[in-house]
Amino acid sequence: MPQDLHPFFSAESDLSAMAAGVIGSEILKIAQEIRSLKAEGREVCNLTVGDFNPDYFPIPASLLDGTRKALEAGHTNYPPSDGVLRLREAVVRFYQRELGVSYPVESVLITGGARPLLYGAYRTLLDPGDTVVYPVPSWNNNHYAYLSGAKAAELVVKAASNFFPTLDAIHPHLASARMICLNSPLNPTGTVIDEGLLREITLAVVEENARRKKTGVRSLYLLFDQVYWTITFGDRKHATPVGLVPEAAPYTLVLDALSKAFCATGLRVGWGLMPPGVRSRMADILGHVGAWAPKAEQMASAELLDSPDLIRVFQSGMKAEVKKRLDALHAGFAAMAADGYAVETTVPQGAIYLSVRFNLFGRTIQGKTIRTNEDIRRLLLEHAGFAIVPFQAFGLREESGWFRLSVGAVSMDDIQATFPRLRGLLGG
Repeated sequence: MPQDLHPFFSAESDLSAMAAGVIGSEILKIAQEIRSLKAEGREVCNLTVGDFNPDYFPIPASLLDGTRKALEAGHTNYPPSDGVLRLREAVVRFYQRELGVSYPVESVLITGGARPLLYGAYRTLLDPGDTVVYPVPSWNNNHYAYLSGAKAAELVVKAASNFFPTLDAIHPHLASARMICLNSPLNPTGTVIDEGLLREITLAVVEENARRKKTGVRSLYLLFDQVYWTITFGDRKHATPVGLVPEAAPYTLVLDALSKAFCATGLRVGWGLMPPGVRSRMADILGHVGAWAPKAEQMASAELLDSPDLIRVFQSGMKAEVKKRLDALHAGFAAMAADGYAVETTVPQGAIYLSVRFNLFGRTIQGKTIRTNEDIRRLLLEHAGFAIVPFQAFGLREESGWFRLSVGAVSMDDIQATFPRLRGLLGG
């Protein structure tokens, strides 16, 4: 837009190089399209947002009551910048009780959800030009690598490896990397890392750091995002790097939050467990941007984490509802595949996501020849009211036909109603 049209508009040349080049959230752009279609009265099965509709997935009643009581008790002022001590201590007890891993309270940092911790890890450990290794697709690593000036070593992962990088894929980067990022259960795929693979990767990090100690090279860190760890299904079990290889503790950062385990995305309470020296510097960095969690929510969260019976009852019911939706999607697409439709789906393993592939490339549907994932996304949204997110929103460049489906904001009726529309659009 020309500068002289309005005094409040600025030329992009006035921005920093970083701001001018940053890419906004792809998912938020898709959300705007969905709002426009709904405003027109269109029926849309919205499987895009990694969130929970409180009509279907309310937070625990005790968490809601605890937050109210904390507000009434006057917990409306600034919390300590590294987190309320009571909550930090509750996180230590929670991990000891549920995961069998012991951390000192000095290792715990509380923030406004897990997102500041992921960004904080990049800013705390990486200098411009340092190498960070992560799989694609994965959540926001490509954006944080850009924002920190890091050199990204992207490992393209596929369904054949359950969408996780093998040790062979990581190995060439061990000597040069400063940080390896893993997330399990994985956003966007909903797959869970194999315990044996996680042990292999963690041991490789320990061995690489033993080598580096002899040469004086800075340590290699493992960043492990386990924000969905309480949501696994069937024989899939969650494992943690330090639980498998205790010697990895000095080089491991674990990220977690209230948001997914308790459907409390808007309460903004997250925590990281990491070497105390890293925690101290990260707290200083994030303190400058006010990334702390609200004090009342912290007080209520501490009470919840110390209530194992309440947690088990809540998560049992919540997981059953998540799995019901994932199973319905999986069954619907498996039936379509059996009937000759060009679709492929993973089996539900964890988180609130299912991966589905639409192999429509080269076909002409509704007068348009399909060449890209974006073509597929628009086709399904505009002609079947089926809203999903392509893996390109998670750093993947390949036009693979794979998409993320998120079930936290849809009803079973939404899901059942979408398959006749999809069948009608795609043919046999």
